[in-house]
Amino acid sequence: APAMPAAGARCAGLRRRLPVLRWLPRYSLAWLQLDLMAGLTVGLTVVPQALAYAEVAGLPLQYGLYSSFMGCFVYCFLGTAKDVTLGPTAIMSLLVSSYAFHEPVYAILLTFLSGCIQLAMGLLHLGFLLDFISCPVIKGFTSAASITISFNQVKNILGLQGIPRQFFLQVYETLRRIGETRAGDAVLGLACLAVLAGLRAMKSRLPRAACMESLVARLSYLIVWTSATARNALVVLFAGLVAYSFQVMGSQPLTLTGSIPQGLPAFQLPRFSMAVPNGTIPFRSMVEDMGVGLAVVPLMGLLETVAIAKAFASQNDYRIDPNQELLALGFANVLGSFVSSYPITGSFGRTAVNAQSGVCTPAGGLVTGALVLLSLAYLTSLFYYIPKAALAAVIISAVVPMFDAGIFRTLWRVKRLDLVPLCVTFLLCFWEVQYGIVAGVLVSGILLLYSIARPPIKVSEGDVLLVQLGSSLHFPAMECLRDAVCSHALAASPPRSVVLDCCHISSIDYTVVVGLAELRQELRKHGLSLAFCSLQDPVLKVLLSADLEGFQHFPSREEA
Repeated sequence: APAMPAAGARCAGLRRRLPVLRWLPRYSLAWLQLDLMAGLTVGLTVVPQALAYAEVAGLPLQYGLYSSFMGCFVYCFLGTAKDVTLGPTAIMSLLVSSYAFHEPVYAILLTFLSGCIQLAMGLLHLGFLLDFISCPVIKGFTSAASITISFNQVKNILGLQGIPRQFFLQVYETLRRIGETRAGDAVLGLACLAVLAGLRAMKSRLPRAACMESLVARLSYLIVWTSATARNALVVLFAGLVAYSFQVMGSQPLTLTGSIPQGLPAFQLPRFSMAVPNGTIPFRSMVEDMGVGLAVVPLMGLLETVAIAKAFASQNDYRIDPNQELLALGFANVLGSFVSSYPITGSFGRTAVNAQSGVCTPAGGLVTGALVLLSLAYLTSLFYYIPKAALAAVIISAVVPMFDAGIFRTLWRVKRLDLVPLCVTFLLCFWEVQYGIVAGVLVSGILLLYSIARPPIKVSEGDVLLVQLGSSLHFPAMECLRDAVCSHALAASPPRSVVLDCCHISSIDYTVVVGLAELRQELRKHGLSLAFCSLQDPVLKVLLSADLEGFQHFPSREEA
């Protein structure tokens, strides 16, 4: 009999670590049909986006496809959210551009090391570290990234060559050379942007299919919904046909993507050194070059994945485990590095497509991954004719919604101090992404520590001074409390003894105990006493064990 509960506990632990076991035994034909439809729809979205995001990362376009299938397969077995899809994203591509120096060897090694760090964090249950990245920092970063990535693609819309990647130099050079714009690229790029915006708006205004009764109405809804959902693929296909038509006619006014190597990537260990013309860059130097990127990339990858999973889990009434998401993301990146992937994370846009397509389980990712592999095996020769302006339009259309202009007005109304980390992150990200994120986190941390060190203190005068802290008491706040108590107690006429209301204090440390003892001694020199009321049990035990001389406490404020 005792063996049964132990076996049950082992099975529960296995299901927690291998979430596929939760839904696979209940899998049905109805789920399969919906997962197939969702997987195909997401696949039509991911292929053009993968090519476009590789351009943002500064890598050859095939690396976008190399990064788009392993995450789909791994998350099917280890992921806890049915809607989430892993793959290249605009934010992660921007970070890779900053830390991989446009070198595939660096990008693949960054993927491997990021995956190892994420796995270690998952095993050590360090998912709580994300709680220290505040919403203003995230909003500042994503808004700045939206502008940076969008403007980075303006050169492809205009058909300009040789534009630097640093944002301010990029703005200057683009404006200086705007007279060199290629008319063909500009017309096609703007037309693609207009079509993508129109299809997005059309989709947002579609009525619910359930409200439609006639077959014609339902069929029309399906056609419009499919066109709007697969808009990236349709626009890229249309642009490719236009470019091919010009090629056949013997004139080519468009800048084309060019040749992409055909076939699947080799399954091999990432390289831990890189050959250069004058020698070899060793592993240690490569790690030093990546620097703070080895912290920023894993954390931002986890942040995107968990935020997306939580958003869709709350809409669909299921829970996710941040540490399990860490493990899934870590495994996806480690295994992805074996197939030449650059770092991946959860994609909000493709996850939304997945959810809207009615996906039932993470098995939809298997279909998406298979579609990417088929594209690599058989379709790369066709990608030659995709105009760069069309891919630029896909990127701009994907990242523009990330800019949240309303957050500035919202924070001004809610808490103006939160504008400080928001603006610091937003502005510094235009200089270097890592500086913006690190500076924003530091500013948020300083504001948090300041609120801990300077808690609100309410002093009520009567026969004794009743001092109440508006929040918990930590050691940085001890000096502030001491100054407030002494200034009020000694300035009163006549000087009054003090009762400290501890109803909001749930725990104290040794430094606080020492500070309270010193405060009591200082009051005693002036013939005053210090008593405590409304002590919670953990605090009372600590104060009793400290054996404070003359310690007095009252169960409630009234008795004091």
